[in-house]
Amino acid sequence: MKRAVSVSIGSSKRNKAVEVTLLGEKVSIERIGTDGDMEAAAEKYKELDGTVDAFGVGGADLGAIVEGKFYPFHSVQKLIRYIKKTPVVDGGGLKNTLENRAPGFLDKKIGEYINQRGRKVMVTVGVDRWGLSKSFAEAGYETVFCDLMFALDVPIPVRSMNGLKRLAAILIPIVTRFPFEWLYPTGEKQNEHKPKYQNWYEWATVIAGDCLYVKRHMPFNMQGKVVVTNTTTPEDVAFFKKCGVKYLITTTPVMDGRSFGTNMMEAALVALAGKGRALTWEELNEMIDQLGFEPQLQELN
Repeated sequence: MKRAVSVSIGSSKRNKAVEVTLLGEKVSIERIGTDGDMEAAAEKYKELDGTVDAFGVGGADLGAIVEGKFYPFHSVQKLIRYIKKTPVVDGGGLKNTLENRAPGFLDKKIGEYINQRGRKVMVTVGVDRWGLSKSFAEAGYETVFCDLMFALDVPIPVRSMNGLKRLAAILIPIVTRFPFEWLYPTGEKQNEHKPKYQNWYEWATVIAGDCLYVKRHMPFNMQGKVVVTNTTTPEDVAFFKKCGVKYLITTTPVMDGRSFGTNMMEAALVALAGKGRALTWEELNEMIDQLGFEPQLQELN
């Protein structure tokens, strides 16, 4: 059996382990949270290095991929300093392959519903989901990227991909040197909910992005909204349902009641491939097609 482990600096309350069969082979996938303790995460990688087939980096990104160029988050790189043998991925590959398919999937499944309400999408942090952001823009959606709001608490929207590119060119070299916890909730902060920026949630038909970002500032009234995200626990789904979300689309498959993060699923594919290295985007697309992976739709209300 192949084994993939995601070590996350996120909350241990979101831990999960399942066995799945992919292309006829059993793969064990497991998420281990360290509640914001980056050193504990580094030690866990050290402990498991060489004993598992692939690692995922959870609760953080090793870097940002903008137009195919990788910008490392320097404060996160130390997480993997002890890894010598096991290949490690942070989900960036799936964010630029599998997630690109979400807008087309929406059109196929609920296109009429979206067109009636308006093709308007709010992306919580566009730079974090570059492939998803670009694919929504190319599908003709009116876009609002909330990078400055959600990552830096600056209430200024970005309304186009060109604007997002300019923002990335200016800020990426700077923010990649920030402590990662300044940009993304870690540990117990992942459980905080502070409604904010309600006007943009109300404006959009589709709210897309990392589940923790979506929930963090989400208003309690989400009647009729469409949420596109991943890494959803049963508790997350119940919260979306309670707030009135109409449709929930997860970009990664739902397994045993929850969807795992892109880093976990990419690690599973790396383990399955058995090449002892991260997979190229072309290789990932080939495996996605072989597996028949596509986003999953849940009608909550």
